[in-house]
Amino acid sequence: MGPEWDTKMEGSVRCRVSDLLSELYEKAGHLKQWWLVRHTAGMLRKKVEDLAKAATDIIVRQKQLAVGLPPEPREKIITRPLPPDELAAIIHDACGDDNSTAMLTQEVLVYLAMFIRTEPRLFKEMLRIRVGLIIQVMATELARTLKCSGEDASDQLLNLSPYEMKTLLHHILSGKEFVVTSEAVTSNNVSERRVSVHSLEHQRSTRSRYSSQAKYSVDRMRHDLQTVDDLGSFHPEPSVLTQEDSFESDRQGQWLRRRRLDGALNRVPVGFYSDIWKLLKRCHGLSIATGTLNQSLTSEMTVGEIKFALHVEAVLNKIPQPEYRQLCVESILMLCLIIEHDGGRCHWNEVINVDELVHHGNRLFIEEQKELDGDVTLCCANPKTYLKCGGLAGVCQNFYDLAPSGRYGTMSYLCRSVVHCLKLPCAGDGNLDCIVQ
Repeated sequence: MGPEWDTKMEGSVRCRVSDLLSELYEKAGHLKQWWLVRHTAGMLRKKVEDLAKAATDIIVRQKQLAVGLPPEPREKIITRPLPPDELAAIIHDACGDDNSTAMLTQEVLVYLAMFIRTEPRLFKEMLRIRVGLIIQVMATELARTLKCSGEDASDQLLNLSPYEMKTLLHHILSGKEFVVTSEAVTSNNVSERRVSVHSLEHQRSTRSRYSSQAKYSVDRMRHDLQTVDDLGSFHPEPSVLTQEDSFESDRQGQWLRRRRLDGALNRVPVGFYSDIWKLLKRCHGLSIATGTLNQSLTSEMTVGEIKFALHVEAVLNKIPQPEYRQLCVESILMLCLIIEHDGGRCHWNEVINVDELVHHGNRLFIEEQKELDGDVTLCCANPKTYLKCGGLAGVCQNFYDLAPSGRYGTMSYLCRSVVHCLKLPCAGDGNLDCIVQ
C-alpha cells in the first residue's frame, strides 16, 4: 500500500490515499491547524514555494547549508544550488521518517533566505547555516519559556503559525529577548492552546550587547589581558563587570543559553579564522574533538582564504554539542589573544589539545567551587552525583553558565588552564614572563 492505493471508500469512484491526504491538508489549512498542515504536507512530499531560490540566495552569499541533525552523514551539507526536487529529496533524507520536520526545515530555509536578503548583518561570521540545529534551538527556547518538556515544546513549535515561526526565528538570529505566551482559543468550534511570540522592547538595549557578532567575550578578553601582570595568578578584577553585567550573569541559564545559541548558529568572533591561521604558525596544530588542524594548512592556504575558514569550521562542527563547541571557541580565542600580545615569544612544538584546556578549566572551576561551597557541591563536586546537573561532554553545566569575564568567568579559568597545560615564556627568576601591560 502507498499513496496511490485505492481505499474504495467511495464505491465505484476511485479514492486514493493521496486524495484523502490532500483533502485533510486543505481542511487543516482552513482550520489553521498548523501542525497538521505541516505533517500532511510532508506526507504528500510537497515543496514550499521558491525552495530552490531560497537555498540559492543563501549559497551565493558564500554560505553553506546543513539540514538534519549532526553528526555527518546524518547531517547533509549543501554547497551548491540544486533543483527543487533534488533539494527536497535531500531534506527528506536528512529528516528520515519525520515528515513534519522535513516541511519545517523547508519553511525555515525560506525564512532564512528572506532575512539574509534584508538583514545580512544577522549572518556575519556564519559560514555554514545548520538548519537542523536552529530548529532544535527554537524548540529548546520554547521549552524554556513555556516551562514544558522537550516533546511538548516540539509539538508547540510545529503548531506555530507561519508568522509566529518567522518571528521566533528572527528573535533567535538577532539575539533579542522575547516572551512566549500560551492561551486557550476557540475557532470553528475547535478549542486549542495558541502560542504567541512577543518581543521585549525594554530589554533591547541590554540584549544588543550579545549580538550576532559574538563580541561579548572579545573586548573583555582584550581589556583583561592588557592588565595581566602574572598569567599564573590571573584573576580579572570584579570591577571590570558593570552593574548591568552583574545582573545579566546572575540570571540562571543566561550564558548557557547564549553559548547554545551561538554554537547552533556557528557564530564566532570577528577575525576568528584569521587569528587561528596566525596561531597555527606558532604550534604544530590544534586538536579539537575528533579533528585536527595541522600547521601545514598555513602553507596550503592564505590567512584570509574562505577555504581555510571552511576547513576550520568543518573541524569545529564535528562537536555535536553547541555549548561545548563555544567553550572550545573561547579556549582557542584565549590562545589567539596570548600570541597577539606576547611579542612573538610563544612557540609550542606540539599539537595543542583544545579539549584538554576546556576540561582542565572545568576542573579548576569545580575545585574552587568546593572551597567556596558553591552550587557545584550539589552535582559535579561529588563523584556520586557527577554531571547530575545535565552537563554535556563531561563539563559541568554550571561552567557553561559562567559569564566570559569576571573573577569567576570562563576566561579566568581557561587562562589558568593554558598556563597549566602549555609552556609559556619564563623570566630569569622562574616566574611567568608576560609583556602584556
